[in-house]
Amino acid sequence: MVDHATPNLPARDFEATAQFYGRLGFGESWRDAGWMILHRGELTVEFFPYPDLDPATSSFSCCFRMDDVDGFFEVIVAAGVPVQTTGWPRAHRPKREPWGGLVGALIDPDGTLVRLVQEHG
Repeated sequence: MVDHATPNLPARDFEATAQFYGRLGFGESWRDAGWMILHRGELTVEFFPYPDLDPATSSFSCCFRMDDVDGFFEVIVAAGVPVQTTGWPRAHRPKREPWGGLVGALIDPDGTLVRLVQEHG
């Protein structure tokens, strides 16, 4: 196995989280009462229960480093996630950063910021 790390993120409700990420192409590979693991290609995201989380004050975040941020962003929009600057879930269109990368964002229903990063292209 190649060394790797996976983000561990909060979920107020595993079923709602699995459905949201499922619309983005993630499949569930593990779930019990205390843990859930979702996969989309080489991306793995793990969730722990946090039923009292307030999405408005969440400071959880992670990065999805991807080969095609624009393509994934279109999946997000097609799944019905609104492109706006407030509320959750929501998405922010990718834009070219001064360092040359393309960066967008997804805020999930629990207020977690998922940065969408494409370093090349």
